[in-house]
Amino acid sequence: MPFTPFHFGAGALVHAAAPRRVSFLAFCAANVLIDVEPLACMLRGEVPVHRFAHTYVGAVLVALVTIGLWAGAAKAAPALRLPDVLGWRRLTAPAVALGALLGSVSHVLLDSVMHTDLRPFAPWSDANPLYGVVGLDALLGGCAVAALVGIVVTAVRHFRADSRATGAVADRASHLGRDPR
Repeated sequence: MPFTPFHFGAGALVHAAAPRRVSFLAFCAANVLIDVEPLACMLRGEVPVHRFAHTYVGAVLVALVTIGLWAGAAKAAPALRLPDVLGWRRLTAPAVALGALLGSVSHVLLDSVMHTDLRPFAPWSDANPLYGVVGLDALLGGCAVAALVGIVVTAVRHFRADSRATGAVADRASHLGRDPR
C-alpha cells in the first residue's frame, strides 16, 4: 500500500467481525512495524524497498515482535505507570497474537497485489503471483470499503451496548422508585 493506514481497513473489518478475538491495535501495530523496513530503505535510497519483512516468513516474525512488545509493555506497565491509552492494557494475549498475525500476513498479501519488488514467498521463490491481480483503484477502494463497514459495525455494536446499559440502569432505578436522570 502506498500508506500503511490503507491496511487498517482490513483490520477494522476483521475486528468488527470478532472484537474480542482480534485486537485492532495489534493489527495496526504489526502493519506499522512491517513498513519500517521500506521506510528505512527509501530514506537510504536503497532498492528494492520491500525486503524480508514483506515476505510471509518475515510477516510471522513481525507478528512475534509485535506480541513481544505488547507483553513487555504489559509487564512493565504497572512499575512504569504506563497509561492505558486506547485500552491496550486490557487486551488478552490471544487477541493480540491473532491481531498481530492477521495484520502482518494481510499486509504482505495486500502489498503483493501492487508492488513489483515484493517477493512474498522468499526464500523459497521469487514469484509474486498476486501482482496486478486487481487494479490499484480496486485494491484501495476495497480497503476503504472494508474500513467503512468495520467502523459502522463497530459503532452499531457500541451504541447497542450503550443503550442496553442505559436501559439496565433505568430499570434498576425504576425498581428503587428513582428517576435515572
